[in-house]
Amino acid sequence: MILVVDNAVEGGHMAGEVARLLPGDDAEMHGYPNGTSDPSLDGVDGVVLGGSGCGVYDEPDQPWIGRQKRFVETVVAEEIPLLGICFGHQLVNAALGGTVVDSGEFRNRLVEASLADIPLFEGVEPVVPVLHSDLVTDPGEGMETVGATDYNDHFATRHREHPVWTVQYHPEFTPAIRPEYDAVWENGERSFDESTATRTLANFARFCREEKTA
Repeated sequence: MILVVDNAVEGGHMAGEVARLLPGDDAEMHGYPNGTSDPSLDGVDGVVLGGSGCGVYDEPDQPWIGRQKRFVETVVAEEIPLLGICFGHQLVNAALGGTVVDSGEFRNRLVEASLADIPLFEGVEPVVPVLHSDLVTDPGEGMETVGATDYNDHFATRHREHPVWTVQYHPEFTPAIRPEYDAVWENGERSFDESTATRTLANFARFCREEKTA
């Protein structure tokens, strides 16, 4: 079972799309910000941390952020495969001692990224969807950069020793839910026809299955 952690404070469908797009029918969701305890890791083969309207620096006003950082430390220590998306990317790196800042520019479009030749990005084209202003400027301890854009040197990261990957883009953001974001989405020269970002989720799920049967 892959646990999808929903970090939306005021609702949204992103985490639900993650669960829907993961291959198989064994994804379970856990609403984190409004919960009072961490989800159980019993029987969990992988964890996906979803996006949020909050920033990791909002921790004083959002106590759940500090709790989730400790949850990340537990997941890493237990060697459970972990994928962080957008806010999840930022939180994993912050939990491991990295730095996240608000760039001052909200990016809400398809962008082109340079992605490393690693299994997580197998079949993933460079054009990926983003909705964010916060950036990882210094990866966490043990994390190395595996993706970059012209505005962010640490667009994707992975751990050198543990099965941990993070991406700033939203692999779950597809034309199916784009109309819900008409108020904020910016159409540009790039098209969703150029994007295969959803393959990120399939690749992560495949890794989780392989680890389970190894």
